[in-house]
Amino acid sequence: MSLTGYDLPPLLTGHLIKRYKRFLADVRLETGEIVTAHCPNSGSMLGCAVQGSRVWISKSDNPRRKLPYTWELIRTKQSMIGINTLVPNRLVKTAIENRMITELAEYTAVRSEVTTSKGTRLDLALEDDKGGCCYVEIKNCTLVEAGTAMFPDAVTVRGQKHLDELMDLVQAGHRGVIFYLIQRMDAVRFKPAAMIDPVYAAKLVQARDKGVEIISRDVVIDLDQIRLNHSVPVIL
Repeated sequence: MSLTGYDLPPLLTGHLIKRYKRFLADVRLETGEIVTAHCPNSGSMLGCAVQGSRVWISKSDNPRRKLPYTWELIRTKQSMIGINTLVPNRLVKTAIENRMITELAEYTAVRSEVTTSKGTRLDLALEDDKGGCCYVEIKNCTLVEAGTAMFPDAVTVRGQKHLDELMDLVQAGHRGVIFYLIQRMDAVRFKPAAMIDPVYAAKLVQARDKGVEIISRDVVIDLDQIRLNHSVPVIL
């Protein structure tokens, strides 16, 4: 991470042959060599694993890694897309620490992976100078259709639980935020994917009505960095 965004490692270019077993992707490099890369996204990656698409992978020099290559980016017909699901948390945390997110600029302390109740952790806990607390759960969003970003791309009981937790925290007097980081550049609006997980979509509306705030931002992606970009309107 840097002050401007998530710094990508040096990249090799190729084309996606297939993604399989969730964590594996076969890539044909420009040299013609076929390599297997680690896929740092365990989700369904609906619309983001199109065979034949141009992809970028990095190579680690760690001799203990089973797979030296990591899949970093893919370009579909619509947009460049970030593959690594660790990026949103790192990007949003750094942006908050550097007062780059207007809605959360009042907070001076940031803690990660905070246990909020038995068996439940949220991504961030923020504190201001007066002792006020804001809990933030960050979601990686890569599903976009016709300019509409949607989450989730598969049924998520865990995600439903996070919304319940945020509602409980708001009821207890804290501030609660669900933050959707759209890791691509072709979204003009965000909405919950009711056709995929209607329970999650209904809970998001319920959470909004009970005071949970919704933030949605997209990114700018090039071969050097992934940078936080503009707010995206939320449609419920």
